[in-house]
Amino acid sequence: MEVHYHDYLQLDKILNAQLLESDKQHAHAHDEMLFVVIHQAYELWFKQLHYEIDSILEILARPSLNDNSPELQTVVHRVSRCVTILRVLVHQIDIMETMTPMDFLEFRNMLRPASGFQSWQFKELEARLGLKFDQRHGKEYYTAQLRPEQVGIIKKAESDQSLLQLLNSWLERLPFFEDDHDWSGLQAHNAAPGVHPFWAEYRYQLDLSLSEAEKKNLVYFDNLFLGTDGKADPNCTLSPAANRAALFIMLYRGYPILQLPFQLLNGLLEIDEQLSSWRYRHMNMVHRMIGTRIGTGGSTGKDYLRGAADKHYIFREIAQLNSFLIERTRLPSLPNAIEATLGFVHSS
Repeated sequence: MEVHYHDYLQLDKILNAQLLESDKQHAHAHDEMLFVVIHQAYELWFKQLHYEIDSILEILARPSLNDNSPELQTVVHRVSRCVTILRVLVHQIDIMETMTPMDFLEFRNMLRPASGFQSWQFKELEARLGLKFDQRHGKEYYTAQLRPEQVGIIKKAESDQSLLQLLNSWLERLPFFEDDHDWSGLQAHNAAPGVHPFWAEYRYQLDLSLSEAEKKNLVYFDNLFLGTDGKADPNCTLSPAANRAALFIMLYRGYPILQLPFQLLNGLLEIDEQLSSWRYRHMNMVHRMIGTRIGTGGSTGKDYLRGAADKHYIFREIAQLNSFLIERTRLPSLPNAIEATLGFVHSS
C-alpha cells in the first residue's frame, strides 16, 4: 500500500485538534487559534526532547562507554539537537508576543483553571534531566493540578536514574587516574598522602592564582574534589571523582580523546542556558500580558516564574567547576605517557 503524506502525518487528527473555548461560548476570539497552535507545538517539541533524552540515557546507562566511540558521538549529537530544539522553543515566544494583552483578555478567563503549569511533559523532562524534587521552586504544589496518572509519570521519572546521575557514573569511569597509568614524570609541590600527584600540584597552582579574597575557594576545592570534610551535600549529584574528571576534561580539552567529553559537558550547560532563556522570556511575556495578576492556574504568575528561573539550574554543578579553572600557563605539564594516552604521542 502506498504511503500518502496526509495519512502518514495523520493530518486529520492534527489539523482538527484546535477547538477554541471562545467558539464553544459563541464569543470568537481571533488570537485564541494562535495561542492553541503554539502550545500544541510546545508539547510536540517536548515529546521530541523526551525521545532524544531517553536515547541518551539508554547509551549512558551501559556499563562501558569508550570516550572516543561512535556511541559517545551519538550522545553529543543528540544533546546538540536538544539544544537546537530548545532554541526554537525560545523563539516561539516571538510569535506569541504578536498577541497584545487586550487580544489575550478576549479569551483568557475562559481558560480557567487550565495553565501551562499543568504541562506534565515539561515537568517530566526536568526530572529526567536531573532536577530533584527538593530543588524545585514551589515544590509544595507543583503536581497539585495534575491528574493522578500524570503525577505517577513524574514520580517514576524522579525515581529513575536521571541524565545528571548517569553523567556522574560515566565521569567516575574516567581512567586516567587509575594505578595502571604512569604519572611518575609529574613532580608535585605539596604532595600529600592519599592525594594524587596531579591534584596536589593543581591545588598548589590554584592557590597561587587566587587573590586573597578568593582563598576560601581552596576550602571548596578540597570538599568538591578531594572530599576531605567527609560530609555529603544532599543537593549535590557529582561525586569528588566525577568532579575531578569533569575539571580535567575542561582543562585539557584540546587533547583528541577529551574533545567529545568536553562537547558533552558544554552541551549540557547549553541545555541549562536555553531552559533559563525560555523561563525568562516566558516570565517577561507573562508580565507584559497580565502584569501582576494571578495565573489562570492559580499560581503567582510572574513571581512563580522568576523563582523557577532563578532556582531550576539542572547542571549547575558542572557550571560551578569554572570557579576552579586556572590560567593555561599554570597548568601542570602532563607526563609523556599520559599525553600518549590522551592522543598526543611523543616520538622518541
